Amino acid sequence: MTEIVIVVLFLFDFGVRVTAIIVVPRNRRPSSAMAWLLAIFLIPYLGLVVFLLIGSYKLPKKRREKQQAINDFIIETTEGIEQVSNDHPWPAWLRSVVELNRNLGAMPLVGGNKARLIGDYSQSIAEMTADINQAKKFVHCEFYIMSYDSVTADFFLALENAVKRGVIVRVLLDHVASFRSPGHRKTFRKLRQIGVTWHFMLPVQPLRGKWQRPDLRNHRKVLVVDGRVGYMGSQNLIDRSYNKRVNRRRGLQWQDLMTRVQGPVVNGINAIFITDWYSETNELLVRETEAITPGVVFESDDALDCQIVPSGPGFDGENNLRLFLALLYYAQKKIIITSPYFVPDDSMLYAITTASQRGVEVQLFVSEIGDQALVYHAQRSYYEALLRAGVQIWMYKAPYILHAKHFTIDDDVAVMGSSNMDIRSFQLNMEVSMMVRGTAFVQQMRAIEDGYRASSRELTLAEWERQPLRSTVLDNLARLTSGLQ
Repeated sequence: MTEIVIVVLFLFDFGVRVTAIIVVPRNRRPSSAMAWLLAIFLIPYLGLVVFLLIGSYKLPKKRREKQQAINDFIIETTEGIEQVSNDHPWPAWLRSVVELNRNLGAMPLVGGNKARLIGDYSQSIAEMTADINQAKKFVHCEFYIMSYDSVTADFFLALENAVKRGVIVRVLLDHVASFRSPGHRKTFRKLRQIGVTWHFMLPVQPLRGKWQRPDLRNHRKVLVVDGRVGYMGSQNLIDRSYNKRVNRRRGLQWQDLMTRVQGPVVNGINAIFITDWYSETNELLVRETEAITPGVVFESDDALDCQIVPSGPGFDGENNLRLFLALLYYAQKKIIITSPYFVPDDSMLYAITTASQRGVEVQLFVSEIGDQALVYHAQRSYYEALLRAGVQIWMYKAPYILHAKHFTIDDDVAVMGSSNMDIRSFQLNMEVSMMVRGTAFVQQMRAIEDGYRASSRELTLAEWERQPLRSTVLDNLARLTSGLQ
């Protein structure tokens, strides 16, 4: 009997390994496939269970079909509405990038927009609150984390007053991120109390038939009021400490960047909300979809051409990664990147170091300290390669976590939104970015970057080479985990 059990276990173990070799590498990066195969081979049963839970980085087929359906609709209803400015010559390469974004994310480049950056945490919440207080038709609010606390109380009050005025208020918030936030029960009670219509994004509720890989999250942060004004960027709707004891004990404060936009591109931001609402509720907001056409067009010398770029596991390609790579390779003079979680894949690392080695000035802003130990050490493992290639690394001083996510290319183009430059944002998170062509906006971004530089210190190769061995070991061990995608 014992011999039979041993034979059965051997055959099972052998079958798992053979199956893994066939299944795991399919449509997966070699580095990621190797990491998973090592996990399954070295810790076979635990590795297999973990792979079955989080091995697939695609959303369920029905959700992907919904995304494709809405993409087709957007392409059909936005054909020919670009209205971009030709007053100033485009960089020769920009049209191909616009076409790339259109093919991947469906959204067109539209002209006649205004955008203003808001780098003050409290001010961005105050301005969003003020616009909600002016709402007459609808408010669409979508945040990865949304918490009712002393910092956001006026925002929630504005939502409540809008409902009382007869304004349609819809709210989306990420399921897992919301439950991980302190005080989430109070937040959910408040949403029910004030009467908004709200839903979780990507809920993990297997007993209700709602299941996908639990770390596939909707990381977007957008707000649209009446289709006339929109907000997007990196900031969650929560106190700067994220209301966590460990953060308060360390004195951590988040530094973010939002933008307030007006013009036709607001309809593109609204289309992101409409898509996510449809995915979560099966309700297509027909009246709102009719608004995906040019709205108020601003005609001035500093009007901006803007393109919304959605990305995530609902798409076949890594839309944000492809956009970032295209811009990095086209850059001729200067690249300035800001990313709180910088864990690039090989293609991103090569693009950045190649740009520096071909004479482009490349600067990277990161935080001096981290709020997530594993990501922090994985990020540090790339610093030596960047420094040796000539990249300047600026470390935003503690106790602030530089959470803004944006970069600028030459004096022509800027990209900002919710997407980090890490493998999680490229593959696992639903993100939204906005590409902006316009000197006025790039100059605003440069001023923000100058402010970061004044609050940062430069990391040099000489300093890096003096780090203790234990740090190098930790960094390299953490880097190995980044392949498990």
